[in-house]
Formats: sequence, structure tokens, C-alpha cells
Amino acid sequence: MMPTVVEVQELTKRYGSFTAVDRVSFEVGRGEIFGYLGANGAGKSTTIKMLCGLAAPTSGRASVAGADIAREPERVKRSIGYMSQRFSLYLDLTVEENLRFFAGAYGLGGARRDRRVQAALELAGLTDRRGTLTSALPGGVRQRLALGSALLHEPPIVFLDEPTAGVDPEARRGFWRVIRDLASQGTTVFVTTHHLDEAEHCGRVGLMVDGKLVALDTPGGLKATHVPGALYAVELADSRKMRHELANWPGVVEVEPFGPRLHVRVQGELEDDGRLEHELKHHGHNDAVVSRVEPTLEDVFLALVGTGRQSKGAA
Repeated sequence: MMPTVVEVQELTKRYGSFTAVDRVSFEVGRGEIFGYLGANGAGKSTTIKMLCGLAAPTSGRASVAGADIAREPERVKRSIGYMSQRFSLYLDLTVEENLRFFAGAYGLGGARRDRRVQAALELAGLTDRRGTLTSALPGGVRQRLALGSALLHEPPIVFLDEPTAGVDPEARRGFWRVIRDLASQGTTVFVTTHHLDEAEHCGRVGLMVDGKLVALDTPGGLKATHVPGALYAVELADSRKMRHELANWPGVVEVEPFGPRLHVRVQGELEDDGRLEHELKHHGHNDAVVSRVEPTLEDVFLALVGTGRQSKGAA
């Protein structure tokens, strides 16, 4: 069992009559990659602000690296790294100037400062570009530099609030390689993302809906619990019309748009390979193309929130 680094009990944040975070409870272990998902306004960033000592909870309690977030916010801030969805770098400074500035802000000096700056340069892949203006860096590289800056003081936990927003897929893959390396070395990573495919890299995932934590498990556990049965991708000429027809078939549990296709979840006899396609063609849908697919966290999201729409980029 991993030692607990983040402990949250009934954490609540209200703004007047609006409840942004509603009695949320969970724990995060040392070296864990913990994903925190939800639509915009679900309470993800508000939770992070409280856990980082930037906002006081209305009720409940939480500790981060052994420090109580309400009674010891300054101790919390010294124990964490934080990277927001907007790059927290000075674009008119060079790569090395940014790192030295943030090292000074964290109270690092002398040999330790030099060692940590060099480590951040290596993490960002910028050892040979230390004199480059930060504004001249591609978004994905700038993102790695921001992460290196957040890790200068070697915090036991780093909070990443939608760190890959607006970054191309290849840069996102590279960033997640860095995250996995950090976790393997014992750093706890608490990350929010609106890319549900990224959450597959997390050890556990919590899903927020309207301020409530509605699910918490491994990616595989979430799929097994919330997307039982067999899942098929169905391509049809008139998928919108067919969606409503399929939803009324015996054995069909759920039908959701998924890009140009429908994701159809079935149980019972329709789970048998070929049975759904046979039934579609028996009902005159000879153009139907049916293939069995593995459920994703997007399917979990749709099953839990019932949006009835494709959720990529909205969660």
C-alpha cells in the first residue's frame, strides 16, 4: 500500500448559493498518477485551488504532504509544484533566465540552484537551448519547461491543471512520457485533463459531475462497472434516425453518437459476435457496418453524465 500524500474528506466549496465542490472525498498515494476529470465547471480547478492552499474550503478537510490546507496553506505551497493550463513563464526571458527566476522564488541558491536548473533543462530537452527566448519555443517544449520550473524545488507532489490544453498530439504524448518517468521516481502527479484518452495513463481516475465525485477507480475498473456488456461501433447512412430506433430494441442498453458512428452497448443475446449486424440487416439496414470495440473513458463519461453527445474535448 502506497503512503498517502493527499487525503480529502467531505471537502466542500461554496460561492454564495452555488456549490462548486460538494463533499468530495478521496486519497492519493505516493508515486501515483491520479486523474481528475469532468466537464468545464464540474469543480476540478476549484478542488486543485483548495488543495494548493490558494482557496479556503467552506467545510470538510484535506491534507497535502502532511499539511492541513486550511490551517497550514503556506506549508502546503512549499510542498507542491503547480502548473496551470496557461503557461506560467515569462516569454521575454530566456529559458535559463526563467529557471533561475523560479529557482530564486523557491528559495534555491548556490550549488543546489545550479543543479536543479540543469535537471530542469534536461527534463525539458533544452540543455543546448538555454539561451533561447522562451517566446521562440514551440508550445509543447514550452510546456515541458513550465513543468521543469514547477519541479525545481523537488516537491513530493505536482498539480497539473489541464497542462496539455492547446498542445498538438505528438507533444502531448511526449509530455505524458515525462509524467510517467516522474511517477516512477516517486513523485505524485495530480492531473486534470479534458483529453479523455490521456486519462488512460492514470493509475486511478476520479470523475466530477456538477461538483460531486461520482466515480473513482482504475480506468479498467470504471469501464467494467459503468460500461458492462458488449460495445459495438455501428456505421449507418442515417445514424441519427437509427439511434432512436436502436434504443428501443430488446437487449440494447445504450446508444450514443461517437463521431460519425454510433456506440451501441448491448447485453444478452446481442452480445454474441455477428448477432447485432444480423439483426440490423434483418430490419432492412443492409448498409450497416458493425465492429466490436473496447470501451473507453469517453463511454464511461457518457454513461455517467448522460449527455447524449460525443464528449471529446468537452470533458
